[in-house]
Amino acid sequence: MNVLILGSGGREHAFAWKIAQSTQLQNLYIAPGNAGTAHCGTNVNIAVTDFEAIKNFVWEKDIDLVLVGPEDPLVKGIHDFFLSDAVLKDIPVIGPKKDGAMLEGSKDFSKQFMMRHGVPTARYASFTKSTVEEGKTFLETLQPPFVLKADGLAAGKGVLIIDGMNEAKAELENMLGGKFGEAGNTVVIEEFLKGIELSVFVLTDGKSYKLLPAAKDYKRIGEGDTGLNTGGMGAVSPVPFADEAFLKKVEEKIVKPTVAGLNADGIDYRGFIFIGLMNCGGEPFVIEYNCRMGDPETEVVIPRIKSDLLDLLEGVATQTLHEKTYETISETATTVVMVSGGYPGNFEKGKVVSGLGNPGDSIVFHAGTKQEGEAVLTNGGRVFAITSFGKTIREAVSKSFGTADKITYEGKYLRRDIGKDLGG
Repeated sequence: MNVLILGSGGREHAFAWKIAQSTQLQNLYIAPGNAGTAHCGTNVNIAVTDFEAIKNFVWEKDIDLVLVGPEDPLVKGIHDFFLSDAVLKDIPVIGPKKDGAMLEGSKDFSKQFMMRHGVPTARYASFTKSTVEEGKTFLETLQPPFVLKADGLAAGKGVLIIDGMNEAKAELENMLGGKFGEAGNTVVIEEFLKGIELSVFVLTDGKSYKLLPAAKDYKRIGEGDTGLNTGGMGAVSPVPFADEAFLKKVEEKIVKPTVAGLNADGIDYRGFIFIGLMNCGGEPFVIEYNCRMGDPETEVVIPRIKSDLLDLLEGVATQTLHEKTYETISETATTVVMVSGGYPGNFEKGKVVSGLGNPGDSIVFHAGTKQEGEAVLTNGGRVFAITSFGKTIREAVSKSFGTADKITYEGKYLRRDIGKDLGG
């Protein structure tokens, strides 16, 4: 098979690394890719939302399957674009159509979906500029902290958790006044759920599904979960507090109603569903859906899949996923994310990276890099995700730190407490 992966981050490098091992693979292309994906296949300088350029490339290279990494092209309708084109309509796209991508593209849509299909989630209400005063009144019915979410995509930065009532009311006005652009035209206010977060991943062909390994990521920039939210500073899989009994609850109360709900709503969903959960005293509640795999969770989930990923994706494409089986590696996987100085605020790109030659027992997934001649340069806020295996979290994460310490570039930063809250 000739495969095209869309995206340029650590998630896409993990996909490329895994698919490159498939016996079914003929040629692998990544658009636009990064300095790491270039070792798994061929990078192609095409933006993930340049649908016409993607169409021409797919036709030219006789692509058999397209795997969409990030949410932006899905929310903008790349799957629909393929289906409506005479040349592309029979080429499978792994990732939902626009209607399914609304699970991530609109927080209000996803909350209505959960309510409609009995999926446990926090109490909420949605507000616009014309109902801002009603929003302030609704805040007064909640206990702090207060959760405010921009309805649309805001590059992972559209969620605010605020302790003070006056600040929450002011931020509601700021968000509805354009703080997050059009993404904040509607704001969802939620009841705060107390518990421990984790992520569960589902691969579905629209009829059946496979529950993939669960993971926990670390969003805050500072150790001890302090400071600003980021795209993710590290991840662990499996999650010690998500035992078999808890994951069974997740499957029965959340995964099955979600897949059945999509069917009931006439949404033909083929791809990954990321379910962000809160474990509240042993009961799972949904915080959010995403219409793709998480990053950096992909960097611990995909390496734990022993089986041929391309075989599973073909099952999605042909709606034969129920016939497929897959095995997981029982060892713990951890990933530690190395970021640019200043991230998630202003940061500089183009810093020369050294020390990539000896990864030891780790897999170095590139998240924000580019190749210039012989040099690898930083090209994003998150630069590398260093994944390692171990019998325990502590063993795995110590390998990741050891590899991370060998890699240098100006402004390098990483959290040293990944997994520590889980006994690592």
